[in-house]
Amino acid sequence: MNYRIIDIPKITDPRGNLAVVEKDTLPYKIERVYYLYDVPSDSHRGGHAHKKCVELLIAVSGSFTVELDNGIEKQTVTLNKPNKGLLISTMIWRELADFSSGAMCLVLASHEFEESDYIRDKELFYAAIK
Repeated sequence: MNYRIIDIPKITDPRGNLAVVEKDTLPYKIERVYYLYDVPSDSHRGGHAHKKCVELLIAVSGSFTVELDNGIEKQTVTLNKPNKGLLISTMIWRELADFSSGAMCLVLASHEFEESDYIRDKELFYAAIK
C-alpha cells in the first residue's frame, strides 16, 4: 500500500517541544493546509480518494484512526503523536474515525482544493483502480 509514516523533526527544549515541517520534510511543496477539530468520537471524516493530491496527516492533539484501502488490501493506522505524520499517496481511499476528545488533525496537501480531484463514491473508486 502506498503510504508511510514520516518522522517530523522535533526540537526538544525545557520550555516545550517544537515540531518543524520544512522543504526537505515532504516530497512535495505544500499548497494547502487545513485541520479538523471538534469531531465527535462517533463521526467519520474523509471517505474519499484523491487522483493527484498527496497529503500528510498529523495528530497535533489527541488521537484518531485512519482506515486506508487501495482496492487490494486494507490497513488501519492510529495517529497519536504530533511528531509523526501519515503520508498518503494518490488513489488511496481514506476514512478517519475514533477521534479522541480534543483531537486535532492537521493536513498538509500537495494541491489546492479542486473538487474534480476527489473520488467520493467507493464503487467508482474501485472501478477507477482496476
